[in-house]
Amino acid sequence: MKNIILTGDRPTGRLHIGHYAGSLKRRVELQNSNKFDQIFIMIADAQALTDNFDNPAKVRSNITQVALDYLAAGIDPLKTTIFIQSQIPELTELTFYYMNLVTVSRLQRNPTVKSEIEMRKFEKSIPAGFLCYPISQAADITAFKATTVPVGEDQMPMIEQTREIVRRFNSVYKPVLTEPNALLPENDACMRLPGTDGKAKMSKSLGNCIYLSDEAEEVKEKIMNMYTDPSHILVSDPGHIEGNTVFTYLDAFCTDCHFEEFLPEYNNLDELKAHYQKGGLGDVKIKRFLNNVIEEELRPIREKRKELEKNPEIIYELLKKGSLCARKTACETLDEVKRAMQIDYFAEGRTSF
Repeated sequence: MKNIILTGDRPTGRLHIGHYAGSLKRRVELQNSNKFDQIFIMIADAQALTDNFDNPAKVRSNITQVALDYLAAGIDPLKTTIFIQSQIPELTELTFYYMNLVTVSRLQRNPTVKSEIEMRKFEKSIPAGFLCYPISQAADITAFKATTVPVGEDQMPMIEQTREIVRRFNSVYKPVLTEPNALLPENDACMRLPGTDGKAKMSKSLGNCIYLSDEAEEVKEKIMNMYTDPSHILVSDPGHIEGNTVFTYLDAFCTDCHFEEFLPEYNNLDELKAHYQKGGLGDVKIKRFLNNVIEEELRPIREKRKELEKNPEIIYELLKKGSLCARKTACETLDEVKRAMQIDYFAEGRTSF
């Protein structure tokens, strides 16, 4: 069996540092590991339309933005196939067939769906397309026979639902679908990077993101206003690490080398934490250190992105080529699915039902 990765993002805006820490940085590492036979990255515009159906221009305009972020962060189109979801109609057909394998009550119990419905305040006015989001995701994953799906912790229920659909299909028909495994970030802090305001979810709509394309001054301003420990009023006060956004970001991004370069009076993050908890260390100093760490990470991405922006036609052709390649693979899987379901009525070589 081939080792295949399928992952992606909804094009509802530029990608932020939460996307980068949670999956994008890891995707680049996996891409360059040479451990996988194929890697597919999907710009999930069709899924984005489930809750942006009345604003398609927003989704359309952000496709290029997401592609730019991918390439700037190190995704190599020679090693990874980047494609647009809506350009693969086979995914829609697979979704339709899989709908018969899942109950409405099961979809409503999905923790990720429940939290998203609550956040968007859909209440009882839930778009059917949004409720079926896990089925659509199952179609995306299985169409490419993905064995590995890099995700954040909040997406685990979605992967489990895909696995259920695969098992159900293979049991009812024939074992043609591949059951995927989730790949979580190795760094716990990267699993769910909070917003700059300390809220659990980093979200464009909440305005608590640091974007990969933010200028250096924007990043600095956001970090200097970042939520820390509200009880740490005086520098001499003992500080709390738990729930302190600055330290969560340091857990996700800083290394011992950063201390050597930017804060040589400490050897590592453990020493910095111990001093903060003891008292005598101000938030401003820590934030300045964090800004240096983040800027070192984002500067090359920002610079590469600016170069790529000069040639939008290259991005267009890359996405077009990737979508054609992805569609070929999805067509092959759909043919297998239809044979298993015995609905390949006019397949080549058939002369009767």
